[in-house]
Amino acid sequence: MPKMPEAVEQYCSYCRSSKNRSLKTVSEYEHDLLTFFRYILAAKSGDISEENIKQTDISRITIEDIGKITKEDIYRYMDYLTKHRKNSATTRARKLSSLKGFFKYLCVVRNSIEVNPCDNMEGPRVKNKLPKFLTLEESLALLSAVENDTESKHRERDYCILTLFLNCGMRLSELTGISLPDLDREYRSLRVLGKGNKERIIYLNDACADALKKYIAVRARDGEPKDKNALFISRNHRRISNQMVQKIVYKYLDMADLGYKKCSVHKLRHTAATLMYQTGRVDVRVLKDILGHEQLNTTQIYTHVSDKSMEEAMRQNPLSKKTGKKNE
Repeated sequence: MPKMPEAVEQYCSYCRSSKNRSLKTVSEYEHDLLTFFRYILAAKSGDISEENIKQTDISRITIEDIGKITKEDIYRYMDYLTKHRKNSATTRARKLSSLKGFFKYLCVVRNSIEVNPCDNMEGPRVKNKLPKFLTLEESLALLSAVENDTESKHRERDYCILTLFLNCGMRLSELTGISLPDLDREYRSLRVLGKGNKERIIYLNDACADALKKYIAVRARDGEPKDKNALFISRNHRRISNQMVQKIVYKYLDMADLGYKKCSVHKLRHTAATLMYQTGRVDVRVLKDILGHEQLNTTQIYTHVSDKSMEEAMRQNPLSKKTGKKNE
């Protein structure tokens, strides 16, 4: 990461220490602010080409320079993200959120600037997309693909990983971050570290407990792991990486003839949440706590996914049996 203005470094330090933001989140803030300030300087030079923006040095930007940034500058930046970078509404909304947090910090926390240029700025309207997920039958097919992979040396590990995703709805970083001390002795619960470094307890059902017992029984058969506490170990005897887990998911999706669905690890989280809400009839407030959502409205997207009750309602329409005449 290029050298950042002092105000940005102070803000990132504040986010890590006082706001308890994760390293990944703070890194995203840094990247968003880097792009913004490079644009601001490039725009002043009259050249906002991608090459010029990438080469722009922002290290000498002072708090006085930042205090001169106006709402119009930010609107032009958002327009640049739309026209030149082709950023989606979701991406632009996130970048604006990064700016709002930064300028609020300077104006309210540090009192370094008098006017917050982001005050009352509306972000781009983001479409609420329904989550993509696997059906119950597809989920079973995915697990069967692992069970049938008799040539794999890591079948128990991979089966356990997919079982936890499909039953618990945990995030990728939560799964790879699990350590042995996070598990209780009976494999009935585990502790995960979620967004914002917030811990929560996930309770495990029979399928999860069984998969964990079978995996842990063979976990160290290839030798003592270099990371003795890590639950999931790679072939190099280290804590498994996010990238490796994604490769495992893609591998078994292909083996189950589900590769066409392009189902990422996050889609397995959606799958678990959808199955719990639709089939298990889990209350949305309980689902919120299981998934580790801060706001209930984040969880409520699962209440809008088509389910059996809606299908049945369509069949009950008195016109449902009326079809057109056959061609004579």
